[in-house]
Amino acid sequence: MARPRTSFGLLIIGFMILLAAPVTAGSGLVRLSDRDDLLGWEAVGRVELGQGGYCTGALIASDLVLTAAHCVYDQAGRLRGADTIRFRAGLADGLAIAEQSVSRVAAHPGYDPRSPFGVDTIRYDAALLELSAPISTTSADPFILHQRVDHGQQVSVLSYGMGRDAALSWQRECAVLGRQKGLIAFDCNVTFGSSGAPVFVRENGRARILSLISGGGYGVAYGMELPSVVSELKSVLRAMPGVPYGGLVNRRVKVGETRGVSGAKFAKP
Repeated sequence: MARPRTSFGLLIIGFMILLAAPVTAGSGLVRLSDRDDLLGWEAVGRVELGQGGYCTGALIASDLVLTAAHCVYDQAGRLRGADTIRFRAGLADGLAIAEQSVSRVAAHPGYDPRSPFGVDTIRYDAALLELSAPISTTSADPFILHQRVDHGQQVSVLSYGMGRDAALSWQRECAVLGRQKGLIAFDCNVTFGSSGAPVFVRENGRARILSLISGGGYGVAYGMELPSVVSELKSVLRAMPGVPYGGLVNRRVKVGETRGVSGAKFAKP
């Protein structure tokens, strides 16, 4: 049966929350508890934020993690220090397949942490974390982006949600409810901690990242169209001063402010 069309404007006006968790599983979720369960999903991990907070993120290159921008700001709207953030790929019951500290943080310049949650903040709610050292692709193979969004498209979400944060929860099937002006609505099950969770589609039998979870409420989750946003984030990283692995630098700059060496490439399918 086809899913009914829903006015995107009505969806976005409804109740919405940010989903970064502080330091009750939902229906239709599969807990990925061991290495066999995680096969193919190792590049999704928990982004640990200072004193007990966390979000979800995913590798899009061996040294780049994609997550939500609001995760990398503190409650006062200040960009978090890179040395307060750690990425733990495939974390399950205290054990990670791989983990690494963060050397640089790039939040999208269009995201304003002091603005109320809404259309403008969701559209640019994305950030890149540059790791202090690459994670081997034999441990966690990075994902690439999917370019096309269709109404009713079947998607899946993996996240570390509050109350289920010890291991990834996988909702194997939910759908795109609508899209407008760079925003996408889904009927996916999300909660605190799901911020930055990758929304996947299948292309030629492989998982591709369609969007990131920014927030949600009352059975509707919200994300953004990613290709141009990620391209702009990589420009932000290129504009930052070069630092050796282990350096602790973060800076919020405007796209095109300066140009530097080529940034990280997406992993090949």
